[in-house]
Amino acid sequence: NRTGCVLPSSEFPEGFFTPQERRDGGIVIYFIIILYMFLAVSIVCDDYFLPSLEIISECLGLSQDVAGATFMAAGSSAPELVTAFLGVFVTKGDIGISTILGSAIYNLLGISAACGLLSSVVSRLSCWPLFRDCLAYTISVAAVLAMISDNTIYWYESASLLLIYGCYILVLCFDIKINQYLMKKFSPCCTCFTKAMEASAEQQPLVGWREESGPLIRQQSRTDSGIFQDEQDYAQLSTSLHGLDEISEDHPSVFTMPEADMKRILWVLSLPIITLLYLTVPDCRRQFWRNWFMVTFLISAAWISAITYVLVWMVTIAGETLGIPESVMGLTLLAAGTSVPDTVASVLVARKGNGDMAMSNIVGSNVFDMLCLGIPWFIKTAFINTSGPIEVNSSGLTYTAISLVCSVVFIFLAVHLNGWKIDKKLGAICLVLYLVFTILSILYELGIIGNNPTRVCGN
Repeated sequence: NRTGCVLPSSEFPEGFFTPQERRDGGIVIYFIIILYMFLAVSIVCDDYFLPSLEIISECLGLSQDVAGATFMAAGSSAPELVTAFLGVFVTKGDIGISTILGSAIYNLLGISAACGLLSSVVSRLSCWPLFRDCLAYTISVAAVLAMISDNTIYWYESASLLLIYGCYILVLCFDIKINQYLMKKFSPCCTCFTKAMEASAEQQPLVGWREESGPLIRQQSRTDSGIFQDEQDYAQLSTSLHGLDEISEDHPSVFTMPEADMKRILWVLSLPIITLLYLTVPDCRRQFWRNWFMVTFLISAAWISAITYVLVWMVTIAGETLGIPESVMGLTLLAAGTSVPDTVASVLVARKGNGDMAMSNIVGSNVFDMLCLGIPWFIKTAFINTSGPIEVNSSGLTYTAISLVCSVVFIFLAVHLNGWKIDKKLGAICLVLYLVFTILSILYELGIIGNNPTRVCGN
């Protein structure tokens, strides 16, 4: 085996410490900033991003899973889109591909583990949304695997990714009708799920977004919401979502100090973030700004991208200081860093019992990530550099793509065998499998189970 080295990533600034100062203890400051950025993302998602998403869902009549697979996935996956553009146009490296494929494994298994382990609510899942999103994602991964197998990307190959995503959105537009048709067509295996879901919904009434309650099981009937609805259905949807039926009562100010001691400490620490967001983002939970929900959604998505950029910048410098190769960093640190918004948003909605929205965001954001690869590839091959294809290095990425297909199949089977619910048992299983996939991927990238070990030059 021959050991080569790769140059550290150059898409971020050098930082405010020299390499020697970071090794002498300055890296602690970077870890503090990383933790603070985690806190910032959670505030943006909880106070602005998710409330705006709920009002968008109410106005368009979107079911929870469709909203999670579209607007929620696009907003929380904005950092991956930025990373892909940087990889194609700025660094001209493979960090965009490895980050997106690596974050996909983290999304499927890591976020599923977080939703199960960090939520006290046992969320019921519907069969069709998970099958729909897993099928779309499997097709997307297979397409990317076929493209990178020869280390070249042509314009028609990148265009096929855009076409796949367009077909996915078209299916979502007619989601309820397709679901009803499939339920009738395959009634022997689906009717039992429908009856079980309706029974659990009758036993436990829906609870608002702000109500804190103990462990329970909730499920929104998919026949109660969808794009093709009448006015009466909108009232049902608003009740099932985050307490929007109580919008007449103005939401408390973000500057209201919590009563619990630990929450007070976090509130004081996050006061600079709270103030900055208050001055720049309209709070659509309040009556005065309610009609500005689309502005809230766009600005909060921009803030999520900016905060994630700083987060990934700090993570990248920390990885370089520790001597982690770029390809390994993309599969681990950068993958988790760029997926922080997805993690926070999914855990928040899972805690409220919206399992379909959480799972659709997990898988739907991965489908959107494939689009994130297709857009910069298509722009460069079709408009900027039409003379030849884009050269990529698929070493290790082929293994990652195959792992993704296996993880998608595992998620679907695990949820099925677990009784179509998200709980701590499913979370523990997903965590173990995520660690197994990650360790195998790192060993492959380092050449321990392959023949091309890499390291960062100078380490």
